[in-house]
Amino acid sequence: MREEKQTVYFVGAGPGDPELITVKGQRLLQEADLIIYTGSLVPRALVENLAGESINSAPLNLDEVFTLIKTAHAEGKRIVRLHTGDSAIFGAINEQLALLRAHSIPFQVIPGVSSALATAAALETQLTLPEVAQTVIFTRRAGRTPVPAGEDLISLARHGSTMMIFLSISMISEVVAELLEGGYPVHTPAAVVEKASWPEERILRGTLTNIAQQVKDAGITKTALIAVGPAISLEAPEILSKLYDRGFSHEYRQAKP
Repeated sequence: MREEKQTVYFVGAGPGDPELITVKGQRLLQEADLIIYTGSLVPRALVENLAGESINSAPLNLDEVFTLIKTAHAEGKRIVRLHTGDSAIFGAINEQLALLRAHSIPFQVIPGVSSALATAAALETQLTLPEVAQTVIFTRRAGRTPVPAGEDLISLARHGSTMMIFLSISMISEVVAELLEGGYPVHTPAAVVEKASWPEERILRGTLTNIAQQVKDAGITKTALIAVGPAISLEAPEILSKLYDRGFSHEYRQAKP
């Protein structure tokens, strides 16, 4: 039996491309005796040809997942709980961590690449731009799971910042209506990326005027992220950052005329 206080690792698998897992996450997978993964979205390539046993958690509830972890930990096994994207964003790890704390089982969280960042990469743009958008909101529309008071899309839209909207593509018409009601102009750039970083990735670009119809025409109903805001436009920015401005001095560079 291995060390009694074996650490359980919660690893972010990344958005879909198996090469977008961290080096540390990949190493832990290769060393694990048990990998419990989210089968609906974790790419098969990440859990194939591993020495350890792989179990798909998609049909399991919280108690069943924890029983697997608790039993394997008692046997001294090295355990990886593999979550999609980055587990901090819509990852449902807090309820699992609470159980581990209650049973004095040590754990560590290894970050991953969020699908929001893979979406920005697919769109070939930044989410922030000087004097255009300096705030990014990761959110979702209320559906079967409600959102807290003050965090509905209408309220959040009043900020006019970049918004990355998860788990809401099946309600795209309602999303657009609420964003417009909240104050985004009709010409605000909007995009949808389905399965960002996967081989079957699809990208739709438009504005709040036409993005909903594009989504319906494309038949996209799940596994897609909605990006909204002036920063995601492909137009050249009118205001450049100070980072490389020849007239801006900082600790490492003197300004030039």
